[in-house]
Amino acid sequence: MYRFRPWRKWWRLLRIVLTFVGLFLGLKLDEAMGKGEGNQQERAEQLRKILTDLGPTYIKVGQALSTRPDLVRQDYLDELIKLQDQLPPFPNEIALQIIEEELDRDPYSVYSEISPHPVAAASLGQVYRATLYTGEEVAIKVQRPNLYPLLTLDLCLMRWAAQKFGHFLPLNLGHDLTLIIDEFGTKLFEEIDYQNEGRNAEKFAANFAGDPEVKVPRIHWEYSGKRVLTLEWIHGYKLTDLEAVQQAGLDSDAIIRIGVTAGLRQLLEHGLFHADPHPGNLFAMVAEPGTDAPGRMAYIDFGMMDQLEPWMKETLVDAVVHLINKDYEELAKDFVNLGFLTPDTDIRPIVPALEAVFDDAIGASVGDFNFKAITDKFSDLMFDYPFRVPAKFALIIRSLVTQEGLALTLNPNFKIVEIAYPYVARRLLTGESPALRRRLLEVLFKDGRFQWQRLENMIAIARSDRKFDLLPTAQLGIQYLVSEEGDFLRRQIVMALTEDNRLHTEEVQRLWALVKDDLQPNRMLTEAWKAIVDFSLDRTTEMFPALATLTGNRNGR
Repeated sequence: MYRFRPWRKWWRLLRIVLTFVGLFLGLKLDEAMGKGEGNQQERAEQLRKILTDLGPTYIKVGQALSTRPDLVRQDYLDELIKLQDQLPPFPNEIALQIIEEELDRDPYSVYSEISPHPVAAASLGQVYRATLYTGEEVAIKVQRPNLYPLLTLDLCLMRWAAQKFGHFLPLNLGHDLTLIIDEFGTKLFEEIDYQNEGRNAEKFAANFAGDPEVKVPRIHWEYSGKRVLTLEWIHGYKLTDLEAVQQAGLDSDAIIRIGVTAGLRQLLEHGLFHADPHPGNLFAMVAEPGTDAPGRMAYIDFGMMDQLEPWMKETLVDAVVHLINKDYEELAKDFVNLGFLTPDTDIRPIVPALEAVFDDAIGASVGDFNFKAITDKFSDLMFDYPFRVPAKFALIIRSLVTQEGLALTLNPNFKIVEIAYPYVARRLLTGESPALRRRLLEVLFKDGRFQWQRLENMIAIARSDRKFDLLPTAQLGIQYLVSEEGDFLRRQIVMALTEDNRLHTEEVQRLWALVKDDLQPNRMLTEAWKAIVDFSLDRTTEMFPALATLTGNRNGR
């Protein structure tokens, strides 16, 4: 692309080099004058301003680096996290021209009204508020002009520099630097393809179909293209505007719970997750009439998404279970499986370090767990041991830290685990899949002994989740116990009740006191009978497949 216009490439390279040379000389001068540590905050701010001035590609680089505690010092991380991609808007005339080129028609033949100025301007595009001739309010997302050539030029120069000088950098990347730049570029070009963003939005909406607490704007495909996206206007409130949220009659704690639970469902259930949940992309909304939801969380901007493979979701659940159990050797193995450590890493010296980071956080009180504080401690650990953050998990860490920060804006006393822990407990107790049931057994049995206190804690925690209903869980448990798969658990329960040559009636009484209000005898017998009947029917239809069709028709299915 630049073979016949090499001056553009060299001029851009000269500007970038001179900019960073100024920062480098400043750092060396600080060091020579003995002010190295004292001026780190000032230099971190200077780096943030440099990345902003260099434009969209470098803003995105800064945002990516803000999730890499294995590469960037904590003081620089804190500054990069503040990196905002707000830029001056480009002229309306150019925006209207882009709309006309993409839609192949006059913009005012599609929209009856378009706001005179963009309502938001970011590094990759800007947004207008408009009205269709049907009267429906929409948002028009318009890409910045000449964005593709600029990104291509910057990525070309980055890749060239990585090939020439990457091997001199003492970075623990786990991959060749050029491969990381290629992956970064792929994600960046996916983000500026608005048709891809629209497809992501529809996949995300399908995952939350029927959930009255999550809102995804509808895409108007007939008025969209690669550089223009028309979508439903969201009538919501920014999460950082606490006063507006409260004036709308919304319970900020309920909105926090909705957001955290939706984030966990993305990671542990669906696998497809929103990787950029910053304040401009999340809105609190009033619940739809006719639902008992306390409110809704609206997601916008689906350009930065990623997908977890099934084995990754299962390994994440494993890591949560091992963290609950304080089984740090297995947790270290999870880090190997997830790519944070190479398979040839000696994990023996790492296990005590993990214990030092996590033990106090989990041991003192579940409510005292602070994800940002743990991430900060973990970042120090990464400089002492051969940890690296895979790109996919860098996005997850960024997503979780951002969500916790937003939640703290709404409630300074918020503790993410007070919501996350009940969700994980509910998922384990309901055991919708064999894999989850196996993980529940890992929690309840340690060294072959039944952990009564853990079961009590888990039930108590799960009951704090208003979506948790103990009776359906009991039904699933009965079905599992009478199945062939439950044979091992039946024997283990009998052994647990008679451990240490005594009947553990005291523990059973404590459990009954915990659940008796939810397990009324009549209801419990009904659910138990239903579970046995359903299980028997399932086994019968396995033996006689023709019966499945008959019973299905009889039940109106």
